[in-house]
Amino acid sequence: MGRILAIDFGLKRTGIAVTDPLKIIASALTTVPTHEALDFLKQYCAQEEVECFVLGLPLYPDGNPAQIAPQADAFAEKLKKLFPEKNIIRQDERNTSNEAKKIILQSGIKKQKRRDKAMVDKIAAALILQQFMEENYWN
Repeated sequence: MGRILAIDFGLKRTGIAVTDPLKIIASALTTVPTHEALDFLKQYCAQEEVECFVLGLPLYPDGNPAQIAPQADAFAEKLKKLFPEKNIIRQDERNTSNEAKKIILQSGIKKQKRRDKAMVDKIAAALILQQFMEENYWN
């Protein structure tokens, strides 16, 4: 049984989250520089069985593609070429970064640590994964 890995693509940083092997818990894993993301995913998939990828679909609140959408689509194409045997599912990521910021604020983490944008990215990835799991596995 493989894990599901979620990706919150960004121009500078990419957040990554993963389920446990039984697909019960979605957890923030890490944030990597975007130019290193595919190499990180290759290494991770060599060590862990990954069933599929859930890649955030950047949309504006009105449902139109966000400005970053073409770059996210290009990343999805590279991911598909690198892992042709794995499904890549696009998941609406509207508001996940804002929700991640709220979660961090409510967690009581000190102000200096809250400024860490990498933390926002990996929590946003976990929220994308959680939303996907709620829609597809937990019902």
